Amino acid sequence: MHLGEDIDVDAYVICDYRVTTGMSMEKAANAIAAEQSTGTWTDLTTTTSKIVENYGAKVLSIDGDMTRIAFPVEDFSIDIGGVPQILSVIAGNLFGLESVSKLRLEDVFFPRSIQEMYKGPKFGVEGMRKLLDRPEKPLVGTIVKPKIGLSPKDTANYVYEAGAGGLTNSKDDETLTNQKFCPIEDRTVAVAEALDRLESEGHKMMHAINVSTNGDRIVELAEKVQSWGAKELMVDVITCGFGAVQALAEDPSIKVPIHVHRTMHGAFTRDPLHGIAMLPITKLVRMCGGDALHIGTLGVGKMSGDPKGDLSNLDACLDSTGGYRTVMPVLSGGVYPGMIGRMIQIAGKNVQVQAGGGVSGHPGGVRKGAMAMCQAIDAAFLDIPVTEYAKDNVELNEALIKWGYK
Repeated sequence: MHLGEDIDVDAYVICDYRVTTGMSMEKAANAIAAEQSTGTWTDLTTTTSKIVENYGAKVLSIDGDMTRIAFPVEDFSIDIGGVPQILSVIAGNLFGLESVSKLRLEDVFFPRSIQEMYKGPKFGVEGMRKLLDRPEKPLVGTIVKPKIGLSPKDTANYVYEAGAGGLTNSKDDETLTNQKFCPIEDRTVAVAEALDRLESEGHKMMHAINVSTNGDRIVELAEKVQSWGAKELMVDVITCGFGAVQALAEDPSIKVPIHVHRTMHGAFTRDPLHGIAMLPITKLVRMCGGDALHIGTLGVGKMSGDPKGDLSNLDACLDSTGGYRTVMPVLSGGVYPGMIGRMIQIAGKNVQVQAGGGVSGHPGGVRKGAMAMCQAIDAAFLDIPVTEYAKDNVELNEALIKWGYK
């Protein structure tokens, strides 16, 4: 991709913004560039031409309501700033500018000098597939439902039944951490025993324990959870911060994959004209070391989303740029067996498809719900219409009768 005329792309962080404004786009773009680098609302006696030349952001292009702005790499901290400081520059005060009525960060391109500051995923797609002995088929998982209320024993039983039905993955939901009805230590130990039982029966599965907590405690909690037998960790990246993912990924004591949930992202990704698109978040999660990331359901599931945007997220997880391992894209949100064929047709087979209600809501219970999901995955993998495959698979047929197909 051609990022800009007459500049060294390795010397800048380059951002694409969608701007809604009553003034000219040229004035609005220049106001954004100034506010986020060397300028402010008035002339300054302390500003010099050298400061502006060396550290001022540059407007590279304007195309309709889109503008591309380049921030000199010198504007970014070389050590302690991290993603918080990056976001302060590329997605900070600009949202409050009076010169724009709406503004959205659509994409960001990082130079090698910044990419090299981050290690990326420890496991990623290849590592997770190796751990699960699943080299080709899509991973298929579940979210334990209801999201809160089950005891550790009930949670472990859910996980066992899901694994016995063939699922490769399961996870806590985003609001479950260490509530009294399901303490994290008891839950982790019980789930680990269920996973060990499954493995003794010949089936490998991993469950992501939610370690989302305050930043100063997350590594310590993750170490404890890992010592209790966790095979995967989960982090709510928006509520915990990108630094939480990075801290876990770069700590040598953490030796299991990190599943990244994007809860709360809709607060700033849902408006197509304002906020931050999911694509920059995806790129930052990959830089910080997430091994798996929720990216949406390509317009097929229950959660609001832009199919084109979801595909961009998919590409950002799986492309070969940046020198990082690839991230496992997770398709999740109102998923049921009848929509899997359509999702795999769009996304390809290097994904993790997971369902909560689409497993536990099956008329036959969790195990048969898991079987139906696996049968739908097999149909998609073999490129057989789901209705045709259901003729010889009663669990899938029951799911299609209940929820239909797309």
